[in-house]
Order: sequence, then C-alpha cells, then structure tokens
Amino acid sequence: MQTTGIVRRQAAERRRDTLARLVRERDAWVSTAHPDHGPHQVPLWFRWDGQAVWMCTTATSATARNVRADPRVRLALPDTFDVVLLQGEAAWFPDQDVPGDAAAAFSATFGWDPRTEEDSYLYIRVTPKTVRAWRGEPELRGRVIMRDGTWVE
Repeated sequence: MQTTGIVRRQAAERRRDTLARLVRERDAWVSTAHPDHGPHQVPLWFRWDGQAVWMCTTATSATARNVRADPRVRLALPDTFDVVLLQGEAAWFPDQDVPGDAAAAFSATFGWDPRTEEDSYLYIRVTPKTVRAWRGEPELRGRVIMRDGTWVE
C-alpha cells in the first residue's frame, strides 16, 4: 500500500471530514443479512440528516426483507482509499408511514419521490453505532471515530 504524502489526521479532523462526505455523497454500499438467506450487499442512494442515514428500496427487495428480520446494517462509502464504514441499527418505514420531513428531504435530494410510485417502497433509517474512517495505512490506528453511538474525541 502506498503511503507517501499521507498525513495522519486526528479524530476531530476525521470526524469533520466524514460528516462532510456524508452530506456531500449520495451512494453507499449497504450490507444486510437474513438468518435464512445469508448476507446481501447492494448500492443505494442515501441522505444524511445529521444523525442518521436515510435510504429507500422496494418493499419486496432482499434489503427490505433483511432489515425487517435483522436491523443490523453496515454501510460503506464507495472510495477504497478514503474509507468510511458505518455500522448501526435500522428502523424501517413503509412509504405511506415515513415521517413527512424525511420523505420530503429525500425527494428534494434525489428529485424522486418513492411515495408516488406504483410499487411499494420501504424507507430505511440507519443510526450509526460505530463509524470507522481512514486514509491509507498510516490512519489504520485510531480508525474508530464513533463507538457506541458517541463520537470519539
């Protein structure tokens, strides 16, 4: 792994950079698992509300089925050098029961309102319990920047 030029960031800077990416980016790899069907990973659009990640998928998808059976979810932003991994618990809302402000914010971000589709959709809110962030090998140590839902200082 090439490490030339990487300056190791402190936890506060990693947190600031991670929060900026959560606001700026729109795609995440979402990993779920079902007790009978095993692991499943899919890319989804997401929106960060300052406390949690909101996503939406068809109500019949493997992701929807999995979070109903086991709310533990992992998310990864797509950059393999500037890594951000979130692990948390999912709450799910059928499209007609999602909080209005969350649905409106999702629609404003993506220009698409799943509640108007013919198929049923499930909104998924993932509240992070653990966040890991690092850039290259020099930052592997100290990569946990949130533990038990609390940001590491």
